[in-house]
Amino acid sequence: MKTLRIIYVMFFAFLAINLSAQQKVNIYNPKANAKADIQAAVKKAKAENKHVLIQVGGNWCPWCVRLHKLFQEDNQINSALKANYVFVLVNYSEENKNLPLLKELEFPQRFGFPVLLVLNKDGRRIHTQATGLLEEGKGYNNEKVVAFLKQWSVKALDPASYTEK
Repeated sequence: MKTLRIIYVMFFAFLAINLSAQQKVNIYNPKANAKADIQAAVKKAKAENKHVLIQVGGNWCPWCVRLHKLFQEDNQINSALKANYVFVLVNYSEENKNLPLLKELEFPQRFGFPVLLVLNKDGRRIHTQATGLLEEGKGYNNEKVVAFLKQWSVKALDPASYTEK
């Protein structure tokens, strides 16, 4: 019985040390002026003939962190993202839910978090993507993410891409 107590104490001590050692995620900035960030992204997208991709989520959301990590670390996804979009993070948390902005964007939070929005180079929302459709197991399906990025690119939406020559 005494040995069992020692094992429990050691287990919980190990767990406490492990939890306190984990770094707090700091991807989304609750203090950011999301509207200004989007306006700057739209201006840049117009100059570069790209769309704006907005990821709405929060540091509290493990799926938001996974998607952001995938966008940054997967070479194929990162290349498609950089080639076709100006990327913006919009915070949704207790500190700042950005509700007035999300109202302007037609309430994308209805799809859960993270949620992706595509704006054209004029700043008009052209698509809202529920990211649950891009998931697979405990992560995201890379092929679905790449397909999404390609399907909503400027080139994919250009009518000239579909005319016979």
